[in-house]
Amino acid sequence: MVSFKIVIGTKGGKCLQKEVAEPDANSFLGKKLGDKIAGELLGFTGYEFVITGGSDYAGFPMRHDIPGVGRKRILAVEGIGLKKIAKGIRIRKTVCGNTIHPKISQINLKVAKEGSAPLPMPEPKPKEEKKEEAKK
Repeated sequence: MVSFKIVIGTKGGKCLQKEVAEPDANSFLGKKLGDKIAGELLGFTGYEFVITGGSDYAGFPMRHDIPGVGRKRILAVEGIGLKKIAKGIRIRKTVCGNTIHPKISQINLKVAKEGSAPLPMPEPKPKEEKKEEAKK
């Protein structure tokens, strides 16, 4: 059974998460980073999304410069999946290819074209009142 967690980033810096199950998830298979997705697949008419990234079931990030579906160990200087330590340092990192396959668990999207209705943003959680403990 194929299912993905979709994270949609908006221009306001807010994100919307959605779970996509079997019939709709099959339309994502084989797509590459940078491809455009119609909003009707996710239930947002009039919208258009661009695939910007993702990660597999073990948390390895997808990179646009690695072709294919499998994991690769690359020698990277900078970019996705790497924290820069110092100038000129190269680090061997494991990353995923740029094609969506069934073992991908999260897909990141950004809004390329707005629809007529706004995206349904989740309600912010109310802040819990902090309990002050008496020091003794």
